[in-house]
Amino acid sequence: MRRFLIYISLIFCTLNAYSQINELGVFVGGINYIGDVGPTDYIAPNEPAIGIIYKWNRSARHAWRFSYYQGSLKSKDIDSDVPSRNLRGNSFENQIKEFSAGMEFNFMDFDLHDGKKKVTPYVFTGVNYFIYDEIYILNNESEKDYQSSTFAIPMIVGVKARLFNNFILGAEIGARYTFTDNLDGSNPENDNFETLRFGNLDSKDWYVFTGLTLTYTFGQNPCFCAE
Repeated sequence: MRRFLIYISLIFCTLNAYSQINELGVFVGGINYIGDVGPTDYIAPNEPAIGIIYKWNRSARHAWRFSYYQGSLKSKDIDSDVPSRNLRGNSFENQIKEFSAGMEFNFMDFDLHDGKKKVTPYVFTGVNYFIYDEIYILNNESEKDYQSSTFAIPMIVGVKARLFNNFILGAEIGARYTFTDNLDGSNPENDNFETLRFGNLDSKDWYVFTGLTLTYTFGQNPCFCAE
């Protein structure tokens, strides 16, 4: 009986030693697009964006991360430094509603259990599923055809710091490589608008979220068993 209780205690302590700590918080920042309409800047947020983030920290170095971000993509050729775009004068607007899942990796130990202040750079990748509008451009302005959805690959870099016991502040830049070439109305899927297609029809569009995250940590601390 005594040996059985010892085994049970060891199993309990082992499970708790690997217990996860959770993070729940918000993203606030901006969004911009990279494609066939408007400026060609890679990081130039021009519209506000918001989001919700949940993280499940598996260790001091990595966490499973899930999020929902949304924002409005807007771009105008008249804001571009490319002369041909500036003369063309097209513009568009689209809505992005993004669901994301993947793994966040910390370059430095980010142990949330020891109570000390922590700072680390991090990267994140995984898979995104997002909803957007299938649009086309007529008379230099975008028109909505129907709502569509597809996948994207997120590539996020950032830095985060634990400022107080349960709050973590982060700053990040995240590019998304999408599996569509029609965020901007340049390549509508509808063949009825085939004559309205323009630009590089062999490349996909990108969009970028840039901003701050603030998360609150909660969950059980690990127990440390005597050897």
